[in-house]
Amino acid sequence: MALILFLIIMALILIAAAIFAVMQKDLLFAVLATGIISVVLSVFFYVLQAPDVAITEAAIGIALTTIIFIITIRNTSRNEDEYTENHINKFDK
Repeated sequence: MALILFLIIMALILIAAAIFAVMQKDLLFAVLATGIISVVLSVFFYVLQAPDVAITEAAIGIALTTIIFIITIRNTSRNEDEYTENHINKFDK
């Protein structure tokens, strides 16, 4: 019973992090949310008795991908706030 409750809570965290990542305008917070998704998936894989997949997900999903995205965001200009409806309407013509 405790395991089922734990898995339900982890699934809710997974869904919340996915929605947060999609709805977030700040790219850094969106990348951190995808890192949380990878952590939860690693725990799921471990609970499902697939430790090799869990370790791979932790190494690639949490560490490598998140670090590459953060370095990329750091090296580019961050102008999410300047992106308005005018930019969208410009391309609709």
